[in-house]
Amino acid sequence: MKRIIAMCAALALLTTAGVASAYDAATEAENFSKTQERQTIYNTAQYQLQLRTVGQQNQQRAITIAASDPERNFHGQLCATGEDGCAGDVRLYDWEAHGHGIVEPVLFTARSGATISGHVWATLDGPAKRPGIVITNGSVQAPEQLYWFAAQTLAKAGYVVLTSDPQGQGQSDGHGEAPDENEGFPAQSDGRPFFDGTRDALDFFLSTPSTIYKPRPSCETGTRHVPKQNRRVAAGLNNAFNPFWYLVNQQKIGLAGHSFGAAGVSYIGQKDPRVDAIVAWDNLGLPSTTGGRLPVKPCPADPASHADAAITKPALGMSADYGLTPSVYTADPDPLEKSQASLAYSEAGVDTGELVIRGGTHYEFSFIPNPAFGGSLRGIDQTAWYTTAWFDKYVKRDPTADRRLLTTRWHHDAAAAAIDPNRDGNMYSFYYRSRLDIGLAAGGRLECEDIRAGCPGLSPDDGWNGSYSYLDVANSPDG
Repeated sequence: MKRIIAMCAALALLTTAGVASAYDAATEAENFSKTQERQTIYNTAQYQLQLRTVGQQNQQRAITIAASDPERNFHGQLCATGEDGCAGDVRLYDWEAHGHGIVEPVLFTARSGATISGHVWATLDGPAKRPGIVITNGSVQAPEQLYWFAAQTLAKAGYVVLTSDPQGQGQSDGHGEAPDENEGFPAQSDGRPFFDGTRDALDFFLSTPSTIYKPRPSCETGTRHVPKQNRRVAAGLNNAFNPFWYLVNQQKIGLAGHSFGAAGVSYIGQKDPRVDAIVAWDNLGLPSTTGGRLPVKPCPADPASHADAAITKPALGMSADYGLTPSVYTADPDPLEKSQASLAYSEAGVDTGELVIRGGTHYEFSFIPNPAFGGSLRGIDQTAWYTTAWFDKYVKRDPTADRRLLTTRWHHDAAAAAIDPNRDGNMYSFYYRSRLDIGLAAGGRLECEDIRAGCPGLSPDDGWNGSYSYLDVANSPDG
């Protein structure tokens, strides 16, 4: 009761306090200009040449797939060929060839009968058994390549990671198999590929030679498309189980997701008892298929599978100043607008946080090398840092993770300051409050409702030497 009263008092104070200063058009113009910082990475002659080369390779690979596996029906989809803005960060390609880790392409059958395309990531160096992370993409222009930055970073931190294209995106099938050919289509208006698809991906990730993957019954008709999965396995097309199964500690599992995928993991992470923790990129939601901001069709064959879930698992939300279609503010926004789900988690007594990137956009959490999908310079590094630290604490159960979550390094990031209009290295939004409400391994709690301003308990002593870069981590030698 005392904790609830203290929380209410803190919220009342925040509500009345508003933002740090009154709205100023010039300040907003400077802040909005940060949405185009990332193009300084990919608008160079060297990067553009590499992007063209990778795009051509991806296109040729898609043509080869179409010829060798004509049953697949992904060819008319946006990003089916992985060129230009669909390529992701091309500096992460040839990861295994360059000795940075190991990766295997995978194919499996979703409950609708659609063929799902993905990759599993790990390192040669590391313990015999490791925690696992399943990543669910956002919608539309969001193939799995956009999330390889997170997969490779997490693999280097000692995880086994699955990335895949939800049904209707990238190189996964747009349609399922009769009588469920229209289940999950179109993915963006159906919604189930991001919710049910997350659970299908988790099922595949946890499959082994003794518990081979079998699709769940479809939502529309209750049909099990196991014969298609078995047929494709027998033909050497699909995987019968996760090729890195022997590395996975099945008792330590996390989910990460972006946009529609964030809504999906916010739900499945609470619903599925196999999951320990959640990171939701723009943004954390409540565990419901009916009360969220994105539409999800019901599951007639198994209505209970779409029933609301209780909040019991720790979840971190990450967001940014600007959304899917960034536009200039003409007044100060509500400073608690981004934190509503995280505040609900705190009210339920569950560890949570909401971190809002200053000058960032919806694309901080995926790498699209195209100025039409702007992002800040360092938001993606901040995302990789906190995603890893959250899973280290709640999935890996590493007591040293608190140091990384309580860091002040993102208050004065030198690379962010070097490109900022005012040389401000504080990467937390001044419009929206960033918060953490977590129990600490050494005892006690950190309850900070304005991380940008700072709170007792935050410290520069996070155990990391020097500047942090997801690219440096991903491209470091394996072992």
